[in-house]
Amino acid sequence: MATLTPHLVVRDVVRAAEWYVQALGAQERDRIPLPGGKVLTIELAFGDSTVKIADEFPDHGIVSPLTLGGTYGALQIATDDVDTLWKRALDAGATVFHPLQDTFWGERHGQVIDPFGHRWGMAQHLRDVSPEEVAREAAKLFGA
Repeated sequence: MATLTPHLVVRDVVRAAEWYVQALGAQERDRIPLPGGKVLTIELAFGDSTVKIADEFPDHGIVSPLTLGGTYGALQIATDDVDTLWKRALDAGATVFHPLQDTFWGERHGQVIDPFGHRWGMAQHLRDVSPEEVAREAAKLFGA
């Protein structure tokens, strides 16, 4: 296992795994079923990265962003064809959080929220940008 492996909690983990495969190109590696139809975890591969997803277990304090009313962070997918991945995710039911656009930090980047409440950034490298230029443009954007 990698040093850092995100674990996401979702409602209906089986449906979520199918969605991540269809919309984001994940590959299912492993599944640990529990009695009664719940699933402890499903391991998904996104390129060279692993994400584990699990059903909600509210009695144990394990709940999804849909139960919490949102999420605070995002997972980022780097791809060589962000426009195709973006379209696949939207066609599969994702909603736009930040539109896909060319950015000052040198990527074509946008964010969507999947049907399970998790936010996904999608990015394609367009050009190298110096840290000084990124800092200067970020200061303009955020009013510093």
